[in-house]
Amino acid sequence: MKSIVIKYGLIGGVIVSIFMSINMFNMDMESADMDMAEYIGYAGIFIALTSIFFGVRKIRDNEYNGSISFGKAFKVGFLIALIASTLYVITWMVLSETYFADFGAQYNAIEIEKIKSSGLSEAEINAQVQSMEAFMKMYENPIARFFITYIEILPLGFLISLISAAILRKK
Repeated sequence: MKSIVIKYGLIGGVIVSIFMSINMFNMDMESADMDMAEYIGYAGIFIALTSIFFGVRKIRDNEYNGSISFGKAFKVGFLIALIASTLYVITWMVLSETYFADFGAQYNAIEIEKIKSSGLSEAEINAQVQSMEAFMKMYENPIARFFITYIEILPLGFLISLISAAILRKK
């Protein structure tokens, strides 16, 4: 079981890391249109995390003779998600410290421009800008960035683990 969990976790992690890297290197920070990059990023996360379903199914069929409880299936799925998420976080931490060291500042500037041109009242704009600046101050801390990056991917891994366990469980 352990080798299958590691294998499928690494498959998912490599896929999501490649997807993220290609997306980041192709992103045009000057265009201020990051919405498409976010959609592509989350599509990559979803595609990569399908490894959860296939890993759970492989374990169910090979190690449990076609029968697995919801709890065991969820545990396997979540472990795969954790491995894939960890690879994703490590990849982002390396990229954000090397090639994209100024990403946070650029992203913050783009978002503040969007807020300022949104037509909100001056008080609402100021409140949102202060919130963005506080977030960026926190994001500059590598430990905070580490956990924030986990929050990007791990909840979806949790959800896909639940769905996979529900679909693949057999008594």
